[in-house]
Amino acid sequence: MSKSILTLTVNPALDRIVTVDRLVFEDRAYIESTTEMAGGRGINASRVLTSLGVDNTAVTTSGKEVGRKFEEQLQNDKFGLEIVKIRSSIRINLTISDRQGLSVKLNELGPKLSVQEQDRIVKAVESLLPQSSWLMLCGSLPPEVDDHLYTKLIALAQANKVETLLDTDGDPLLYALEAGPTVVKPNQSEAERLLNMALITRSQLIEAVQRIKGMGPKSVVLSLGSRGVVAASTSEGVLEVVPPVIEAVCPIGAGDAMSAAIVWALNKGEPFSEALRWGVAAGTASTKLPGITLANLEQTKEIYPLTQITRVVV
Repeated sequence: MSKSILTLTVNPALDRIVTVDRLVFEDRAYIESTTEMAGGRGINASRVLTSLGVDNTAVTTSGKEVGRKFEEQLQNDKFGLEIVKIRSSIRINLTISDRQGLSVKLNELGPKLSVQEQDRIVKAVESLLPQSSWLMLCGSLPPEVDDHLYTKLIALAQANKVETLLDTDGDPLLYALEAGPTVVKPNQSEAERLLNMALITRSQLIEAVQRIKGMGPKSVVLSLGSRGVVAASTSEGVLEVVPPVIEAVCPIGAGDAMSAAIVWALNKGEPFSEALRWGVAAGTASTKLPGITLANLEQTKEIYPLTQITRVVV
């Protein structure tokens, strides 16, 4: 029996997406549509994994009235679900985006979790690790949650011979790197905060992935939005993947699509360079779609041959 992929979203949200005609300061915009859906980086990754045809289970938290709406929305999804109930209400995240591809994200911090609730999250993940090939640790941790939570989970995954992808920010990212995740996928802002430096030139981006790789992970994928990725791995050195130029409609969730496609490809035994191309293709295909609509396999396959990969000589 083939093993499943596990995603974890400790700080999920009910995503409210407002589409407006144009985003400008000091002037009014008109709302064209408003949608709500269950969100969070791991939830988005699970949706993409499902559309790519791979078995996966999402572990997440839920509580109170917002949690009830969140769980109702999740009933439309086809992936496995393990919900850890918490006392507090989960958060609402507001995204406002326009037709030009500009967006403003206003995220609540999320609920405080008791030590017992944090332990229940760890136990839920631990119980599913024996049936899993990958664990994807996705998104921020709520306030006052142990900054070493991801670090512990990476160690548990390694004990179960499960590969890990880490996609987070701040101290949880810094500490978890030392545990040696398989892949770490910061975006540009997260990498700048981690390294405490502005990343402007190509050589700075190349230096950044090498420095982050030196902090413990096996591979680093630095996500640069519409500019693709710069990455470093033990097996293939430093690589650059550039997507084709497309008309972007909504960039939200594209990074989660990228994470899911990278894990999907690596899980099939593809080399790291190919996994990067699939990741960039899925992320790019997702930005062509309205709202938080994430690319499926057909849409990803259309973009994949148009991605350009370069091996960087360092």
